[in-house]
Amino acid sequence: MSDSSTQLANLIARYAELIDQGDFDGVTDLLGNAQVGGEEGTSMLIGKDAIRNLFASTARVYPDGTPKTKHVTTNLILEIEEEAGTAAARSYWTVFQAVEGLPLQPILAGRYLDRFERQDRRWRFSERRYAVDLVGDISHHMLDNRPSQ
Repeated sequence: MSDSSTQLANLIARYAELIDQGDFDGVTDLLGNAQVGGEEGTSMLIGKDAIRNLFASTARVYPDGTPKTKHVTTNLILEIEEEAGTAAARSYWTVFQAVEGLPLQPILAGRYLDRFERQDRRWRFSERRYAVDLVGDISHHMLDNRPSQ
């Protein structure tokens, strides 16, 4: 595996680690210069405040400071353009959760489509798109922020 491959795979893994730790500031730093959004055709979030608000307003955090999840990223495919200093990645993700009243189980699964750029010999996210393909019991994970009726 090339140095670039390792760095890119580590960025993707670091995202999962930060989310599972409930470190939304860390996630914001990791993705803060990227555009973040759903599948092609959906609006994109840009800027650290917008990205932090996305996670803080949707993910339930428990008294231990975590969402009590494990994000598992698999099937990583990297396409690296060393000369151009750009890269793209495709991967699958699955979120597992276990809390009181919810035994360990997968609650969400989908795909990431990432783009990266190299600046000062270091890779960073420039875009992260996500698609949700499968939804299980997310009642213990997602905050219900819909307006009251």
